[in-house]
Amino acid sequence: MSPEKKAPSLDHALIQAIFLDMDGTLADTDDVYALGIHQALIGFLGDERAERFGRRIVHILEAPGNFILTAADWLGLDGLLARFLDWSAHRAARKSELQPLPMVPAVRPMLEQLAGRYKLALVSTRNARTVEHFLEQHALADFFEVVVSSQTVARTKPFPEPLHHAAAVMGVSIEHCLMVGDTVVDVRAAKAAGAQSLSVLCGFGSQVQLERAGTQAVLTSTSELAAFLSAPLAQS
Repeated sequence: MSPEKKAPSLDHALIQAIFLDMDGTLADTDDVYALGIHQALIGFLGDERAERFGRRIVHILEAPGNFILTAADWLGLDGLLARFLDWSAHRAARKSELQPLPMVPAVRPMLEQLAGRYKLALVSTRNARTVEHFLEQHALADFFEVVVSSQTVARTKPFPEPLHHAAAVMGVSIEHCLMVGDTVVDVRAAKAAGAQSLSVLCGFGSQVQLERAGTQAVLTSTSELAAFLSAPLAQS
């Protein structure tokens, strides 16, 4: 097998718009899932082992979960899946059972810094109601010029359509856009669309997975993004 080609360095000067994923990038979803597994198994494994196991399971399940989303798109079932999940979210909201999603720490001040310098879009594979709920919960809607859910276009990430849609609405060429996410799906979508890619480790993907997929930069947390982009010469 030939060695994998190293991804080109991120070109900060090109960036005019930033697309941000939701789960694991803005929302601390992986911690919610890991905590649920931890609480379910603490009686069997003890506190420390259950915590490690929960975190490990969340990372292991990232790849199959992405495969299911991609397969649904290929089979033309993504619309049906999205409508079901949206219906389920609306039903939970009516019953006041829609699960709150915490934000990744220090994301709001990061968005406040970025908003004055770049056009921002939220590009998620989640259903529309869950995305709306997260934005309402944290009063984040005003930061984003465009919000793309799994129901906005025919196919969701890792296909390029969501990114092309966001770029078109904002009037920005796709090569001037940066996709920021925590999974291989985000990287693949960026590459397929012709956008640049930056990955964060506060979500579901590991650094090895993300670099292997071809991401152009990796940060520990989304909260570091504004500082990273403000000092391109020091950090490129």
